[in-house]
Amino acid sequence: MARAPRFGFPPDTVAFLSDLRRNNDKRWFDANRDRYEAAYVAPAKAFVEAAAPGLAAVVPGIRAEARVLGSIFRINRDTRFSSDKRPYKDHLDLWFWEGDRKAASSGLFLRVSPDGVTVGAGAHGFPRDQLARYREAVCGPSSGPELIAAVTRMERDGHEVGGETYARTPRGFDAGDAGGPAERLLRHSALFVHDDLPAEAAIEADLLGDLLRRWKAFAPLHRWLVTHVRGSQG
Repeated sequence: MARAPRFGFPPDTVAFLSDLRRNNDKRWFDANRDRYEAAYVAPAKAFVEAAAPGLAAVVPGIRAEARVLGSIFRINRDTRFSSDKRPYKDHLDLWFWEGDRKAASSGLFLRVSPDGVTVGAGAHGFPRDQLARYREAVCGPSSGPELIAAVTRMERDGHEVGGETYARTPRGFDAGDAGGPAERLLRHSALFVHDDLPAEAAIEADLLGDLLRRWKAFAPLHRWLVTHVRGSQG
C-alpha cells in the first residue's frame, strides 16, 4: 500500500460534537450552523477525499463519495419511530461500500464521537434475503471454513467481532460443529468487526494511516460478505 496522506480531524470537530451532545435542540443547532459546516461537513468531505486512494488500494471498486448522503451520514436523527426525540446525532459517521449503496451487504465504516473513534467493516444488520444467503454460506463446504478462518484470525489479532443476537441456532441450518465457531456464526443477525480508539486519536496527524492499516486487516471479512451475501442486485 502506498504511503497514506496524513490527516487528522480538527479539534473543533470533537468539540462541536461534545457541545451538541449538551445542547441537542434545533435552536442551538441553528445558532451554530456555521460551526456545523466548518467543523463537521468540511472536515468529513476532506477526510473522504484524502482516504479515497488508500481505500481503493485496500478494496478495489470501493465507493467513497465526499458528500452528505454519500459517504457522510446526515446529522439529523430519524425520530419518527423512536422514543428518543433528540433531533441530532452527536457523532460523525462515514461509510464506504461497493455497488449499489442501498443493496450493499457490507462496507467499511468510521465513527468519530466525543467518546472515541470506532473503525470497522461489515454489516450491522441483514435484510431477510441477505440473512438467508449468509446462513447458507456459513454452512457451505468452502465458504464456511473461509469465514471461520477470517474471524478467527481477526479475533486472535485483538479485533472485536460482533453481530451475534440469537440464543439458538436457526432451524433448518446445520453447521455440523455443535458448540463450534460455525454454530456461533449462525446465531448472528449481523456480522462486523471493529476497533475502538480513544477520542484523541481523531485529531492525530497519522489517523488516516492507522485507519487504513486496520481496514486492510478487516478487508477479508468485507470481501466474504460481498461475495456470498450481497446477491445479484449489488
